[in-house]
Amino acid sequence: MAQTVADVMTANPATVEANDTVSTAARLMREKDAGGIVVTDGGHVRGIITDRDIAIRVMADGKGPDTPVREASSEELTTVSPDATVDEVVRLMRERAIRRVPVVRDDQAVGIVSLGDLAMERDSRSALGGISAAPPNQ
Repeated sequence: MAQTVADVMTANPATVEANDTVSTAARLMREKDAGGIVVTDGGHVRGIITDRDIAIRVMADGKGPDTPVREASSEELTTVSPDATVDEVVRLMRERAIRRVPVVRDDQAVGIVSLGDLAMERDSRSALGGISAAPPNQ
């Protein structure tokens, strides 16, 4: 039987509302040691914001920490269901050149799957697996 996304995802992902500030999102990323946070609007999944989004779409453009998340988050949203196979999410990540995918059921975020999650699952001894398993820098 094929392994599912539910087997490898990080459950109960951190979320921010689209109207929250990027400063709030950045603090949450630090607190959760996460490179990406699911963006919601009234609890419904609407996007994802990453540390790279904040660096490129906010800081590099001279915007401030009070910039709303909706102005910096990725606009094209790719999601998967918890029942999708790991091979399916790997294919999507490769085709769309993305590193993180929200896992959604009934328009609600139930998890997030990242390259690090997949590296740990596929081969924890690999270089990427070793990096993903290392404790965060403080």
